[in-house]
Amino acid sequence: MRRFATWAAVAAISGSIAVAQSISLTGSAPISIPKSPISFDLSSIDTTVDPCTDFYQYACGNWRKNNPIPGDQVIWTHFDELAERNNYLLYLDLKQASAAPTTPLQKKYGDYFAACMNVDLADELGAAPIAPELKAIAALTGKKGLAALYLERARQFGGGELFEVDVDQDQKDATQQILETGQSGLSLPDRDYYLTQDDRSKTLRDQYVAHMTKMFTLLGDSPALAATAAAVVLRIETALATGTMDPVQMRDPANQYHIVTVAELQRMTPDFDWTLYLNGLGVGRAKTLNVISPGFVKALNSEIEAEDLAALKTYMRWHALHAAAPRLSKPFVDENFAFFSATLRGQKEDQPQWKKCTQSTDAVLGEAVGQDWVKRNFPPDAKANMEALVKTLEAALGEDIQSLPWMSDATKVEAEKKLAAIRDKIGYPDHWRDYSSLTVKRDDPLGNLERSATFEIRRNLAKLGKPVDETEWLMTPPTVDAYYDFGKNDINFPAGILQAPFFDNKIDPAVNFGGIGVVIGHEMTHGFDDQGSKYDLNGNVRVWWTPEDLAHFKERTECVAGEYDTFAVAPGQNLNGHLTLGENTADNGGLRIAFQALKETLAKQGAAAEPGYVDGKRDGYTPEQRFFIGYGQIWCQNITEQSARVQAKTDPHSTGEWRVKGVVQNFDEFGKAFSCKAGQPMMPVNACRVW
Repeated sequence: MRRFATWAAVAAISGSIAVAQSISLTGSAPISIPKSPISFDLSSIDTTVDPCTDFYQYACGNWRKNNPIPGDQVIWTHFDELAERNNYLLYLDLKQASAAPTTPLQKKYGDYFAACMNVDLADELGAAPIAPELKAIAALTGKKGLAALYLERARQFGGGELFEVDVDQDQKDATQQILETGQSGLSLPDRDYYLTQDDRSKTLRDQYVAHMTKMFTLLGDSPALAATAAAVVLRIETALATGTMDPVQMRDPANQYHIVTVAELQRMTPDFDWTLYLNGLGVGRAKTLNVISPGFVKALNSEIEAEDLAALKTYMRWHALHAAAPRLSKPFVDENFAFFSATLRGQKEDQPQWKKCTQSTDAVLGEAVGQDWVKRNFPPDAKANMEALVKTLEAALGEDIQSLPWMSDATKVEAEKKLAAIRDKIGYPDHWRDYSSLTVKRDDPLGNLERSATFEIRRNLAKLGKPVDETEWLMTPPTVDAYYDFGKNDINFPAGILQAPFFDNKIDPAVNFGGIGVVIGHEMTHGFDDQGSKYDLNGNVRVWWTPEDLAHFKERTECVAGEYDTFAVAPGQNLNGHLTLGENTADNGGLRIAFQALKETLAKQGAAAEPGYVDGKRDGYTPEQRFFIGYGQIWCQNITEQSARVQAKTDPHSTGEWRVKGVVQNFDEFGKAFSCKAGQPMMPVNACRVW
């Protein structure tokens, strides 16, 4: 999950979520109804800790103690609390729509949800839903038939595993949409899981092979044949991993831009008929395309040449099984959970079916269910108030840019132009997506998922040669998150996050600026982080800096990267400062900008903006302290060690602890607010600052 993001292309309820009442689904356990999290929770604060020594523990210590990770989660935060609430409210809509729809859209998403919930049907069918795909793979008689097979799988099942073909903005001309092909083909979270040679990685690979062996056995293979097949898959995926671009390299747009002709791509992979494939997808008119990862294409071609047909078919057979496993019968679901959730991430129990199906329906039909969800859960005044807050934060960022001592006037002019051009998108789309061509069947859960994947492929490929739709959203309305889009130069705040503890109309400005104010500042700062700084106001990759300013900027971002490299998330596992550089830059900049906006608001509103009350009682904190505590508490987090390790290797976001401590220790206003002394952990003598 993104937890505030850029977009470069991308239980048992305990603690403060108290059970208000319970409802039951036929044939299932009662569902606990979560309460919404609250803003500025005094009971979360651990007053035995000095905030100047460990502000994260101070702001979140009691919350972390009282809110263990629910069994069906691997991470638990205020994001997850609110997401649980939103998910439950959406579930109520879906349950009603599945029983008594009143509109064609409700009929469609109600049927999708009902099909997903029908676990009895899934258990009855076993592996039968993937039999047609497995049959098509088995029928392949030669490598020259790969393109025809992949075309059929794209049409019928949503695509294959070896690569992706889609349409995206041209980073050199953001008015154009071009064809591109990316890297894919791995089952483990990242290339390093295949290539790293420490004991932990070797053990995980052994466990992965054991898992595949069990899955092939469930499919009907003998134990010996299943073990052989698992070894083949690991061999092929490891070879593909050697050519896969790592996530740090992927952060530089220049590394992802390699325009070639279709003829040149054909020469790179002679055993795959690209002309047949692209023509079949309806994009054969494209004469060129962007090969995001040439190294992967070379590794792919090497594998097609080196492996015999039986090995390639085994590899494709695995990926068909792996992709469908969560929607097959219980033995497949349980074994898939045992490795990918329990072993890899430390999850104790699988999610109940209602959660899975609610999330799946939102993912597939998000702008259908979102239309009804926002009517019930996002009042018009919330959107108006958010729009006003965004304008306040944009003004603060403009002032911050003008105050930077290291940036020349020439570059400041360009930065101001980019800031002025940022488009603000709040709550939900202006125009809802049309799902009329998507077929949903109440008795075909896996088929619904496959048809939705095909629907998305067609919807995306239809963009080729058309104007960029700058109104399009990449998150659904109930989502508890936000993002910045480099190519469109816009900031996007779904309705789902515009609630407590991030945004609360009933609380003082200090807390709101520490919550949603920092979220807004974070997204705007992404336009000027180590990635966003490479894009101009129109979304084109272009150097708009003077050489001297660019050198100063890189020096400052390297300070941040080096700082976060030292932060440990598990024994022997630190953050990757360059992988997380954009998010860390946005966190640091967002906090500073939001604080500046708060100070200006306090100056304008005076005592009216400084109530400092909770439930009618004075809490004793200044507005500045409330701002920082409000910020710290949105990142209160418990996380399994396994999940923390996966996040450190694959996620551009730091863990909650370091999103708090790493930021406040770089901002001297925090030290002033809590009377810290220079040299204390939260107020070091040397701090990093970009924006």
